[in-house]
Amino acid sequence: MCVPGCLEAIARGSRRGLAAPSDRAAGPLPTERRSFTRVVDLTHAMGPDFPSFDPGPGLVTETVATLARDGYNMRRWCLVEHIGTHLDAPIHYADDGASADRLTIEDLVVPLVVVDIAGKAQDDPDARLTPDDLLAFEAARGAIPAHSCVALYSGWERFVTGPRFCNADTDGVMHFPGFHAEAAALLIERGAVGLAVDTLSLDHGPSRDFPTHRTWLPTGRWGLEAVANLAMLPPVGATIVVGAPKIEGATGGPTRVLALV
Repeated sequence: MCVPGCLEAIARGSRRGLAAPSDRAAGPLPTERRSFTRVVDLTHAMGPDFPSFDPGPGLVTETVATLARDGYNMRRWCLVEHIGTHLDAPIHYADDGASADRLTIEDLVVPLVVVDIAGKAQDDPDARLTPDDLLAFEAARGAIPAHSCVALYSGWERFVTGPRFCNADTDGVMHFPGFHAEAAALLIERGAVGLAVDTLSLDHGPSRDFPTHRTWLPTGRWGLEAVANLAMLPPVGATIVVGAPKIEGATGGPTRVLALV
C-alpha cells in the first residue's frame, strides 16, 4: 500500500531520472541523474520446457490452492536455480563467493553496454566475443565504463522456443555463442561488474570446462544468461536493473531484468 504522496514522488523520480550507480570503490551515490524515456524487458517468460543444462524438468509447478475451493489461488514451484533468464552469482563457481542474496544493490543497477556479434554468430554458431571485438567496440564507441554490465548480442534469442537454442549435435555437444575467457579478463581490467548473454551460457556451447565462468565469477562479479530483447537497446547509454533473487545461499536464480533507455 502506498502512503499519501508516494505516487507523486515516484512520478517525479521517473521524470527526473534515476541516480547513476556508484563506482565500486567510490562510496555514496553521486548526485548526477540518469534520465530515461522507456523501459525494455530483458526477461523471457519461463515455463517447464525452457532450455536448461539440467537433464530433468527445470520447472515443476503444483496447484496448492484455488479460488473456488480456498478463496485464493496459489501454486508451489520446484525449479532449478539456473533456468530461464537467470543470474549466476559468484558462489556458482567459488565456494567463498557471494550468494545471490549478498550482492550489493549498487552493483545491480549499472550502465549497460551491448556488443553486437550477430554477424559473426550468423556464420559460426560457436562464435565468441573476443578482446579484439571489445577493442573495436571501444574504438568506435569510447571506453567501456567501469562498474558496468557488458552484454553480448548474438541474435540467438530468436531460437529460444526450439531445439536450436541448445543446438546440440549428434554427440550431444551444444553449439551457441558466448564470451571468450580472455574477453572476460579484459573486462575485469576495465572494472565491469556484470556480463550478460542472449544464449544459454556465458561460455560458448562447446565448452567443457567453462573458462569464462571460472575467470569471471570468482572475482565477485555476476552474470546473466538467456537475456531477451537486446536488439531493442543502443550500444551505450542504457541502464540495466537486475532483480536478483534474494534467497539465502542461492547460487543464482530466475531474475527479472529491465533496461532503462
